[in-house]
This record gives sequence, structure tokens and C-alpha cells, in this order.
Amino acid sequence: MIVAAPLAGTVVGMEAVPDEVFAAGMVGPGTAVEPSGDGVVEVLAPVAGTLVKVHPHAFALSTGDAIGVLVHLGVDTVRLRGEGFEVLRAEGEVVEAGDPVVRWSPEDVRARGLSAICPVVVLDVDPARVSVAGPTGDPVAAGDPLLGVGRE
Repeated sequence: MIVAAPLAGTVVGMEAVPDEVFAAGMVGPGTAVEPSGDGVVEVLAPVAGTLVKVHPHAFALSTGDAIGVLVHLGVDTVRLRGEGFEVLRAEGEVVEAGDPVVRWSPEDVRARGLSAICPVVVLDVDPARVSVAGPTGDPVAAGDPLLGVGRE
């Protein structure tokens, strides 16, 4: 299974996330993207599946293979209480990879003194099954392969 980049930016790796829980892999294996571009950005579903949780700052999907994927927009952005985020989909909706889920401005988040880095985490799988598609420091476009999840 391929997990696509939910937005354009630079692959920075989970260890670069300024949050100990993500950086240590406690949430699960994955990587992170430092968003690029100016203004409002659409964040896309990285896989096809059902949206099991949708918050302005984060969403989680479950695939047909019972694999979960979490996309978190920035660090400590829950403190913004949805301000600056526009939710485009609802919990329970079935989406295709590449469907827009949230709009936000990473620039605005940074202007508030918060990190706009976006962890993308595969949930409930053995970390050995997850690989990063490109090296840290590489640019990635929305929809490009970001992570691979191998079979058990």
C-alpha cells in the first residue's frame, strides 16, 4: 500500500517533529512534511478509506485493509480551536486518495509561533512494515508517494 503526501513540502522525517510523542514514534511509524507554498493549502486524503476522525487540525482514515493513517496539521494546533482551518469532509465519509479533506494556511500557523510540520503516521501496524518513499530533505508534491506499507 502507498500512502501519498497529503500536501506539498519537504520530507523532514519524524525525528524532526517538535513533539516528543510523534518524534519518538509513540503514535506510530511514519514521516513528516514541512509544508511549502504561500496562502491557503488543501490537505488531501493520503489513501482511500473512511474518515474515522476529523478535527480541524487532524484527521484519521481507515483503509479497506484495516490500516489507519493519521495526518496531523502542525504541532499544538489543537490550541487554535479550529481557527484558520476549514474542514471539507465529515467523519464517516468515504474518500479516495487525493480528495481534499481540510484547508489551512501553514503560514498563518507559523505566524502564531507554532510549527506547521505535518506528521503522517500509519496506525496499528508493525513499524517494520512501514518505509519512507524518499529521503529526508527531498521535496514532495501533494499526491506523491510518501510511505509504503508492506504485507504482514
